[in-house]
Amino acid sequence: MRLYNSLTRQIEELKPIEKNKIRFYSCGQTIYLDMHIGNARTYSFWDVLVRYLRWRGYDVFWVQNFTDVGHLTDDADEGEDKIIKSARDKNIEPMVLVETNIRSFYDDIDPLNIQRADIYPRASGHIVEQIDHVKDLLDKGYAYEVNGSIYFDTTKFPTYGQLSPTRYEEESAEARIAVNPDKKNPRDFALWIRAPPEHLMKWTSPWGLGYPGWHLECSVMSQKYLGDTLDIHSGGIDHLNLHHDNEIAQSEARTGKKFCNMWLHAAFLTVDGERMGKSKGNYILVRELLQKNDPMLVRLFLVNGHYRKAVDFNQDVLKQTQILLDRLRTAVASLEHAPGGKKTGLKAAITEVEEAFIKAMDEDLNTVGAIQAIMQFIKKVNNSLDNKKTILKQAQEKIITLMGVLGVRLDTTTTTGESSLPALVELLIELRADLRVVKQYELADKIRSSLTDLNIQLEDKPEGTIWKFKS
Repeated sequence: MRLYNSLTRQIEELKPIEKNKIRFYSCGQTIYLDMHIGNARTYSFWDVLVRYLRWRGYDVFWVQNFTDVGHLTDDADEGEDKIIKSARDKNIEPMVLVETNIRSFYDDIDPLNIQRADIYPRASGHIVEQIDHVKDLLDKGYAYEVNGSIYFDTTKFPTYGQLSPTRYEEESAEARIAVNPDKKNPRDFALWIRAPPEHLMKWTSPWGLGYPGWHLECSVMSQKYLGDTLDIHSGGIDHLNLHHDNEIAQSEARTGKKFCNMWLHAAFLTVDGERMGKSKGNYILVRELLQKNDPMLVRLFLVNGHYRKAVDFNQDVLKQTQILLDRLRTAVASLEHAPGGKKTGLKAAITEVEEAFIKAMDEDLNTVGAIQAIMQFIKKVNNSLDNKKTILKQAQEKIITLMGVLGVRLDTTTTTGESSLPALVELLIELRADLRVVKQYELADKIRSSLTDLNIQLEDKPEGTIWKFKS
């Protein structure tokens, strides 16, 4: 499998540290708000990656964190803790907010069929490990203390900024220094932050009461559960410019080893052509979207685009996705109820669709190409319902399996409407046959034309009438 490595800015072959084993860490939710559709898109792609690797035989251990302390409002070292601010706005305790939003997180991902990571460590549960990490960086000369806060000295790490070198060429050093005069250098970042007396979440440390910086937690938790070097680390494109550069520096400075071999970043999602924002009124929560839409419709929309390309969410796209989902479901239903025949030509196509699916997915997780391969196969299926019933069953299972790798469930009893449709069509076919026996041809033709209007095509064969959805 080949993936685009943000570190080298090129597509590279995935080479696990241990044969057939993948150590995977994905940046998770800062749980001060409920999940929005942009979060869900990113998590859906990492879910697809894990599903695909496991389907191909890899043993994947997947860690995704919950940030429940230390993520400040400016995403760097200034501002207020997002958890504390949100809890105050809701007039509840910070950890009440955390527990509530973690439950909401699971309530959101489960209907979307985003499988749960193997472990979801929390930043607040790894304070001791984070303090130890800071101690080691101080001992090695990579960090310095100012008034109870500890900063990483980026001048001691010559390769700092590997992921986003152009950012540091463009930024204003004077402006950065003005924001925090405690820093020796404008690019230095906080490892541990001194807590003022009124700060709610703080812990005892060798440097006084404080709390960990946002960047530190991911290094500490990923290396605790996956080792010093990861196979894959992923996150949103917004993590590339700051968070992940800082992770690399503080991890490699401590261990002297490469922190991660493959870095993946998912692009943003826009709504009606604009970046989501509460002030714009286009901030779409997953929960709200699921109240109005089939979860598998949302899931298909989320994965039917390349993870590195921005996608726009709008009603037209959702309608097109519904058409695609209908075609997938009706193909599965057609194969379930087709009487079959004696032909075997579809057998080769079953092998070919899996090969095409793998070829697409192996080239930088190309979910669009994978879905296109399945849709091409469905066109062949619709013209091959006279194959042996056993072959039709294999074709059905192949469609369900491949779409399942993408996290889209296509069982034939997803909803009452879907499960009853084939039976209704069969009933109309029987009624049409009875009408033809008594020479009521006009009524029989009306049934046929009405089904045609519904995109259902009838084919009269010597062994009986079969039906399929027009492709």
